[in-house]
Amino acid sequence: MWKTKRSTVNGYFLAGKNMTWWPVGTSLFASNVGSGHFIGLAGSGAAAGIGPVAYEWNGMLMVLVLGWFFLPIYIASGVTTMPEYLQRRFGGKRIQIFIAILYLFIYIFTKISVDMYAGAVFIQQALGWDIYLAVVLLLVITAFYTVAGGLAAVIYTDAAQTLVMLMGALTLMGFSFTEVGGWQAVFDRYSSAIPSIRPPNTTCGIPREDAFHLFRDPLTSDLPWPGVLLGMSIPSMWYWCSDQVIVQRSLAAKNLLHAKGGSLLAAYLKVLPFFMMLLPGMISRILYPDEVACADPEACKKVCGNSVGCSDIAYAKLVMELLPSGLRGLMMAVLLAALMSSLTSIFNSSSTLFTMDLWRHMRRASEWELMIVVFVLVLVVVSVLWIPLVQASQGGQLFIYIQSISIYLQPPVSVVFLMGCFWKRTNEKGAFWGLVLGLLVGLVRMILDFIYPVPQCYETDSRPDVIKYVHYLYFSIILSLFTLTVVVCIKISSLDLPVGHGCNILLTWHQFLAGRPDLSDTPSKLKNILLWLCGMKQESGGENAPPSLPDTVVCSLEEDPRLRHVVNGNLIVCLSVAVFLIAYWA
Repeated sequence: MWKTKRSTVNGYFLAGKNMTWWPVGTSLFASNVGSGHFIGLAGSGAAAGIGPVAYEWNGMLMVLVLGWFFLPIYIASGVTTMPEYLQRRFGGKRIQIFIAILYLFIYIFTKISVDMYAGAVFIQQALGWDIYLAVVLLLVITAFYTVAGGLAAVIYTDAAQTLVMLMGALTLMGFSFTEVGGWQAVFDRYSSAIPSIRPPNTTCGIPREDAFHLFRDPLTSDLPWPGVLLGMSIPSMWYWCSDQVIVQRSLAAKNLLHAKGGSLLAAYLKVLPFFMMLLPGMISRILYPDEVACADPEACKKVCGNSVGCSDIAYAKLVMELLPSGLRGLMMAVLLAALMSSLTSIFNSSSTLFTMDLWRHMRRASEWELMIVVFVLVLVVVSVLWIPLVQASQGGQLFIYIQSISIYLQPPVSVVFLMGCFWKRTNEKGAFWGLVLGLLVGLVRMILDFIYPVPQCYETDSRPDVIKYVHYLYFSIILSLFTLTVVVCIKISSLDLPVGHGCNILLTWHQFLAGRPDLSDTPSKLKNILLWLCGMKQESGGENAPPSLPDTVVCSLEEDPRLRHVVNGNLIVCLSVAVFLIAYWA
């Protein structure tokens, strides 16, 4: 905290833009893999097999898209927050303020409340504490060093916590596979992991037949394969390419190469949750079917206090049953590290949004530190109040709750950023109204999902057809196409000036390619002499010269040719790994 340059905006919110690739990469991973992953991904594995890991491997691809396509634009535009980018790209304040508020709501619904609930589930299982007492204790510790240290403190803490998480999770994975009888035993025994008490004449508690398939039936399954390929990628693009929590870590890198290296490290680490979290969750069901796979409401209520299902206790159950007392302490440290790394990232990024995009438009800048403290407190209170809804949603599967809520809120934002970065004719009216109308449609679906929850396996599905037959992944595709149509139609019907008119900041991919300086091809003395003899000496500037970049941005975009080849080679390897994993388990 003493060395994090907290007195300046760049120092507090972007860690002085001096981070190397490895803390950036570990912070990206730790910000993504919080306690919600340990509890939620393991729980979904116990309930539905390997299908949910598609979100992880899709994330492998999207974090690389961030490093190679979106991040150069963000760095060149010189922004601190994602709403600030939209304000610079389109002009006007309304889209900046609107999307900043939207981001804060998304963080409450899908991040803070989820992580707090997940951490509290583990503490409840381990220590028998009341869930809300556990939440308060965790928040006091987490909020302190978030507010006190700024982004640099958060990133370095994330790096240390990533190491702790990997050590602990790999240890439990080893114990789990030893107890179940090895790799093949998981495949042989999972289909027979059925609880002894379940409603008669139903499929309740029986594992899915497609449990070991990534691509599932397009009409009747829980994860239809067209939705996995298309509908999943759209909110994933928001998360990895325009979410403040993720992008802020990449913007803290000292230059573009280090940011790309951080994306690569995070992508490689994203292979691990399948082995460290999801498969142990499936093993937990095999070992403890009456608790983890309970199907009778009264039995579930006795096991975990949640009548809709107890699959989310799968990981905590392994910790408490398999590990000796000393290692239980290590795993408690692992899950607390996962929780705090995720929460600190969210609190810091939320504070950045609030300070840079909202508060400075309302009050004098000298009050910003006090307001960060108050704002974090408000976030915490609202998130705690949301926890009961998280607990009861999506049949008790925390991970599926996260993904479904994300799909109702994030596709319009993904489309606006995608169009803003890669279609230079996109204007402010189209982006704003596409965002507003798309969000309204998404909110209607989200509210309907809470009014008409997923029925239990022994209940008749009486939900409206639009809820029953339109899977949330298909809804993601529909919502994205609707938003895209609004953006394009409003642009076509308006007469706004093209983007970048009278502006020397690079705000789109087209401008970036046209205006990026060639930093790796300095003419040799011989070439200069030949050009001079032929009367062809190169001149900079001129009427049609591309937009000039500030010196600091030029430095950030500079790429050493040799290191660029190393990074691009790793990109090919990482993409190959992701494609192989998806194809093998499809």
